[in-house]
Amino acid sequence: MTTAKKEKQLLHLVFGGELASLDGVAFRDPTKLDIVGIYPDNDSALAAWKAKAHSTVDNAHMRYFVVHLHHLLDPDHEAL
Repeated sequence: MTTAKKEKQLLHLVFGGELASLDGVAFRDPTKLDIVGIYPDNDSALAAWKAKAHSTVDNAHMRYFVVHLHHLLDPDHEAL
């Protein structure tokens, strides 16, 4: 019987919304945040982020972010 090493999940959240000001990261209405999704790796999260950011390029106040959930869930985990 073989034992496969189980890799840690490196979950990433992609979300965004309209900023109150271009000078900060406070959202105009936090109840209207766009939760794009949770992704299993950085590459797929970046692809989703890029697609959403590109689709809102005409609105300078719209911003999308990638949050590394794995850092919040396991802060002692070393970065790869």
